[in-house]
Amino acid sequence: MPLKAPARESRPTRSGGGAVVAVDALTKTFEARGAPVPALREVTFCVAPGEKLGIVGPSGCGKSTLLEVICGLEPPSAGEVAVQGLCALMPQRDLLFPWRSALDNAALAAQLQGTSKAQARRRALDLFERFELVDFAQARPSELSGGMRQRVAFARTLLADRPVLLLDEPFASLDSITRAELQEWLLEALAGEPRTTLLVTHDIEEALYVCDRVLVMSRRPGTIRAEVEGARERFAPRAEVVTSPGFSARRQRALEALA
Repeated sequence: MPLKAPARESRPTRSGGGAVVAVDALTKTFEARGAPVPALREVTFCVAPGEKLGIVGPSGCGKSTLLEVICGLEPPSAGEVAVQGLCALMPQRDLLFPWRSALDNAALAAQLQGTSKAQARRRALDLFERFELVDFAQARPSELSGGMRQRVAFARTLLADRPVLLLDEPFASLDSITRAELQEWLLEALAGEPRTTLLVTHDIEEALYVCDRVLVMSRRPGTIRAEVEGARERFAPRAEVVTSPGFSARRQRALEALA
């Protein structure tokens, strides 16, 4: 579900003044059985208006925790996070209500913001036309494929009308063929949305293909190890992009940073 986070005023930090998202020396520690468990350590970066930022790293490095802190679900233990406006979080699981149709699942986000049910359904239907879901608008989630469910969940996230999108491994549960298809779909969908986006994924190729730049995180406690530019040629056919020499070189730099 899209989640409403407290509004924060953007203010200058070491990661850059005027950014839509500015994270400065962020550290997060949890308590487990009375002992501190560090999740993030001294994470600093900023995201410009309209930028698509990818965040990759090994499992357990704190990627999801980072999004939770940014959207206000978790407080930082140290450091600062500044966000212009509110965030919409799309978690790994689609969290669709099984008793609602696909259209009504998507429209729920707009209804929660005070939009009438009829207007929310009209807005959802507009997105369903863009996302090639119109024929499945009245289907229940159990009748949809995994890829369709994720498209419905993404439509719901957009309908929350937040300027910042936080996507937490949205395609992690899908097979490789469907995942590749949805990467192309997401790239096109984001191109039509003037939103600032953070995409967390463990798939380096996905991050480089979809995003303008990619941050590579270390193992826990997660910190930024490297920054790699995203694919410049991303709007060519995906098969050409991911096999190009430039893309291969960026992927290799990211892999070396992970290692």
